[in-house]
Amino acid sequence: MTALGILLGMLVVAALLFVRAFALAHSRGAIICRVRVRDGDWKNGVARYVGGELRWIPFLGLRLRPRRAIARRGLIVSDRRRLATGEGPAGYWAVVCSDGGGPVSLAMSEDALTGFLAWLESAPPSAYLDLDAA
Repeated sequence: MTALGILLGMLVVAALLFVRAFALAHSRGAIICRVRVRDGDWKNGVARYVGGELRWIPFLGLRLRPRRAIARRGLIVSDRRRLATGEGPAGYWAVVCSDGGGPVSLAMSEDALTGFLAWLESAPPSAYLDLDAA
C-alpha cells in the first residue's frame, strides 16, 4: 500500500467518525453530556432518556449502542455544581450521582440539567420501592 492509500483510508475513517458524532449530537431527544466515572477524565458523548434509563453513547467509537446506562430507579444526586474554568465548557454543570454501580459524574448544560432533574422527579411513586426486598 502506498502512503497516499493509507492517508486516504485515514481520511475516510475520520470522516465517518465525524458524521457519526454529528448524527448522534443532532438526533431527536439527544443531549450533549460528558461522563466521568470516579476521578477519571471527562468523556464526551450524547445521552438519551429511554424509559427509566439515561443511556450514554460516546462521540468517539464505532458502536451506536450505549456504553453506559444509568437507571432512574435508585439514582441519588449527591452534589451539583457549575464546572470550574478550564474543567469544561462555560455554563456547564456537574452532577454527582450514585447508582448501584458506584459514583458517576455527569456534565451538561443548564437546560439539560433542568430536564435531567425533571426526569428524576417525574418517576412514578413506585419507582423507588424495592419490591425484591419484601
